[in-house]
Amino acid sequence: MELKKNNITITYLSKVSFASLNGADKEVDNINPIKKVTLANDEQLPYVSSQAIRRALRDQLQSLGWDISPIQEASAKKGAPKTMMDPVEYIDDDLFGYMDASPGKDGEKGKSTIRTSPIRVEGLLALSVYKGDLDYATNFMGKGAKTSTGEDIQPNIFETEIHSGLYKGTILIELDRIGSGQGFEIDGELDNNEKAKRMISFVDAFQNLWSSGRQSRFLADISPKFFAAAYMKAKNPIFLESVQVIDGNIVNIDQLQQVVHDYNRFIEDHVFAGQSAVFSNSDQMVSLKDGFEKIQSWIKNYYQI
Repeated sequence: MELKKNNITITYLSKVSFASLNGADKEVDNINPIKKVTLANDEQLPYVSSQAIRRALRDQLQSLGWDISPIQEASAKKGAPKTMMDPVEYIDDDLFGYMDASPGKDGEKGKSTIRTSPIRVEGLLALSVYKGDLDYATNFMGKGAKTSTGEDIQPNIFETEIHSGLYKGTILIELDRIGSGQGFEIDGELDNNEKAKRMISFVDAFQNLWSSGRQSRFLADISPKFFAAAYMKAKNPIFLESVQVIDGNIVNIDQLQQVVHDYNRFIEDHVFAGQSAVFSNSDQMVSLKDGFEKIQSWIKNYYQI
């Protein structure tokens, strides 16, 4: 049986010099923590959740001119808010899917409306541990003002957890499910030109990935500075556990070549791309510009445009 191309997988590295990327639950009132996962040795790695990455991609698609599906009240009481659930009209309903559960009436069984996301997203996980760094801050907005009882408003002192280092994430794009399947039963699937247009815009959003969370005080760039990507005949995020960095700024390309060798039968094409300003072995990879153009060529090849 001949294997058919059906997906693109990308594992990428983002460089964060100084940031507080994704907030977690507060343990202490005046400390704003970041999300962390604890390793077996009790060290903690900061991370940005997959939900935050998906939200950032949605926001970037909107900034690129796409109409994003409006949010509306859930069908069930205390349910999660839903979108318009119209993947024909809205790119984010198509690419990121949706789910809504409607309660049954008059004894009838409830109904769920689902589109499983054809774009799978892993959170951004730091490659270096959190070392307890805190940004000390004081809010002086109330200086000189008084409360309703005539007392002076005191400055608000607070601290925010911060981190510096490389972060690694992965996305897998099911090309064969873009613009088709769940949600397209009535109107029919999109034509290949529209599918390709949406996917190329998604790649543009990913290339310029930027999260609006905590950016007022901690402006950070989480766009890819290196990525290993493959045009695949089997849905498998092959680089997810294999991108490693040596001595802080050298991507282990030999290790990635071994992955390509191991999965050669399932790979139609692959590319390693990076930015010389961040990684010292950029001679072993193409530029980010050339790398993203290669991914766009795979999209055009798949949709035959």
